[in-house]
Amino acid sequence: MFFLQRKSTVLPTAEQALPGRAEAMPVPARHEVLGTPMVPPFPAGVRTVLLGLGCFWGAERLFWRLPGVHTTAVGYAGGHTPNPTYEEVCSGRTAHTEAVLVAWDPAQTSLEALLKVFWEAHDPTQGMRQGNDHGTQYRSAIYAADAADLAVALASRDAYAAALAKAGKGAVTTEIHELTTFWYAEAYHQQYLHKVPNGYCGLAGTGVTCPMPQAVA
Repeated sequence: MFFLQRKSTVLPTAEQALPGRAEAMPVPARHEVLGTPMVPPFPAGVRTVLLGLGCFWGAERLFWRLPGVHTTAVGYAGGHTPNPTYEEVCSGRTAHTEAVLVAWDPAQTSLEALLKVFWEAHDPTQGMRQGNDHGTQYRSAIYAADAADLAVALASRDAYAAALAKAGKGAVTTEIHELTTFWYAEAYHQQYLHKVPNGYCGLAGTGVTCPMPQAVA
């Protein structure tokens, strides 16, 4: 990861963004850890959410370890450029953030449980960065599958914002919208920290517990 390089903190417009390409990024047939397909269609009932919390290498590992998670994948979301490369995203000229696709079984876990891990694993007050990782591709984001999940995400943000304020922390800068297009990252990024166990992971939370507004599974 380009974690010591200063990057632009201004999102480009659609007109300013790189053009990308029509060709989709090749995706491995199976998740290296879970053995499940990383590309839809997923089994009936399985739901998805896109989560951006800094470098996606460490972020993906957090979620594939959780009970009830069917599969995970890393990629790019929230921007303009179709099928971007990693280098294009890191240039700051796509408007994408690094994101993890989490496909989860609501019979085994809940969105609230996933979001609790999300909030506590990073610092959502840092804007266009996470720790030493600077740039628009490291901004905090939640892209929810529908209006109901969006409401859960917004409620969780408000609950955590109150807890952060009580602890003397800054305001939450997390971008929260309904689901956007997810562009899969290159194969070598998928489950990277399983392949390279001692690889870079810059995730660091605030130390503040997230009091979820609903009971978690």
